[in-house]
Amino acid sequence: MEGDSGVTAHTEGLNGVFHHECKETEELTNGHSNHKPVMNGLMPGHSVKEHGNGSSVLKSLPISALKQNGLLQSLAAGGKQPKTERESADVEQAREEWEALESIQPVVSEESSPTPLISFNEALQHFQTTDLGELLKKIHPTIRRTGLATFTHFLFGPPRLHRELLEERDLVFAIAQCSLDNSQAVHLRVLQTIYKRLTGSKLDCPRFGTHWENVGFQGTDPATDLRGTGFLGLMHALYLVMDPETLPLARDIFKLSQHPTQNFPFCVMSINMTCIALHALREEALSKECNRRQQVVGVLNEFYVATFLHLYQLWKSQQKTISDSGFVLKEVELFAKKNPKQMLRRLDVFLRERRYPDPTAQRPSPCLGRRGARSEGTRGKEMHFTGVCELPLNMEGEARLI
Repeated sequence: MEGDSGVTAHTEGLNGVFHHECKETEELTNGHSNHKPVMNGLMPGHSVKEHGNGSSVLKSLPISALKQNGLLQSLAAGGKQPKTERESADVEQAREEWEALESIQPVVSEESSPTPLISFNEALQHFQTTDLGELLKKIHPTIRRTGLATFTHFLFGPPRLHRELLEERDLVFAIAQCSLDNSQAVHLRVLQTIYKRLTGSKLDCPRFGTHWENVGFQGTDPATDLRGTGFLGLMHALYLVMDPETLPLARDIFKLSQHPTQNFPFCVMSINMTCIALHALREEALSKECNRRQQVVGVLNEFYVATFLHLYQLWKSQQKTISDSGFVLKEVELFAKKNPKQMLRRLDVFLRERRYPDPTAQRPSPCLGRRGARSEGTRGKEMHFTGVCELPLNMEGEARLI
């Protein structure tokens, strides 16, 4: 009807959804104007079904007009109420601040990149250039002998270390007094390098955690296992895993340490090898070889590896288990200190054979006896590992683990 405010509607026959303009309309009844409000195209009391069957004449809205339709906007917003024309001051301010922010590009920090491996020489240079004066006051580089023991040692004991090597010897014992320092980047790199070389991991691991037990520490903090050797225990393990010739041996020993019945804590065992090497140096058992080579650190490193090799061959060939650790370590220590030259020669032969393997023969170690393996009844039981790291300087008493 012309002159009336018409209600235009849009009907979608497929889904039965009706969209109506929100306008007011006047209905003429018997010549009188009956003004009624219309909400979303529906008048109060007016059934939608009247339009659903197409009984009323409906006019289609243009597309541009649909943008103003309240019901359409509500449906497009997920059924939410239409936004108000003017947002609150807080929302406006938040929008302005957000739009003012610059686009931030993700940047990989240096800390997120893996820690580079560290060589033994680089770690040693760190200690050579560090002031260890306070630690040098605490060292005991030789056994203190009195009375007849002093005279007997002078006549029949090993030769004394040359004077020019005393500073290098003292440095070794000072490192053995140094604890693991979390504020020292070199210390952390040594720890990370040992873990990565043993496990093959390319990523850094957390400073604390049960993952350290996987490489043979006794708890979540490797520092607690260094009481007997200080940082020298980590330095020797670093030498073992970073030297290309000894790395295969390190992985063989590590593999044996994961054995179902012959397992042992690798890093703790390594620390005990360092203890034995320190005792041999303190008792001057290595002085003759150090004097011949005119070095202390190199001889001590090789003696440590030779001792670890001797233990590995003994442990593997005689089917030793963790319950045998105390007796095995004591036996290894006595043999190593008594035969340092033989130990070093055996290591040299072992590495040479690995460098030039002979596939036609597989010779057993000459110094390993054919001792019987332990009975099956002792396997699989959980035993306490015993070591030598807390032995007194006179080497008396039973071996105990740190």
